[in-house]
Amino acid sequence: MIISIIAAIGKNNEIGKGNELLCRLSSDLKRFKALTLGHTVIMGRKTFESLPNGALPNRRNIIISRNPALAIEGAEVCSSLDYALLKCIGETEIFIIGGAQIYAQALPIADKLYITRIHAAFPEADAFFPLIGRNGWKETGRETFPADEKNPYSFSFVEYEKG
Repeated sequence: MIISIIAAIGKNNEIGKGNELLCRLSSDLKRFKALTLGHTVIMGRKTFESLPNGALPNRRNIIISRNPALAIEGAEVCSSLDYALLKCIGETEIFIIGGAQIYAQALPIADKLYITRIHAAFPEADAFFPLIGRNGWKETGRETFPADEKNPYSFSFVEYEKG
């Protein structure tokens, strides 16, 4: 099983503010959907609560929560990342989609990163992605795009693999 992390990150490793995305990049949202469709997505409870329409369709949604009584329609609830991963044995690729605490736990065991680097700083951000660093990660692809009418900031799609 390939453990992949997918995230949109600002210049200073920002990923969110007030339990919302930093900004809406149409291209990033389309890429997220294309990559995760048909796969399991694992997220923390707060990330789930930030989704505008509940569980993501056409994906298996696993929510990590410390609340053992939590029940969420269209999703499975697990008490830890380890337990969530055990439920995914046999799958080809799963995606960790946030938030900051889950990313921090998953980064040391992840195999692949799909990162959207937003070429802007967001000083009001209150959630951050852990430092990727160069140790153990090899950049395997990069595409850079200018800002346009659907994407208010320039950005790059960057892929990394454990190397």
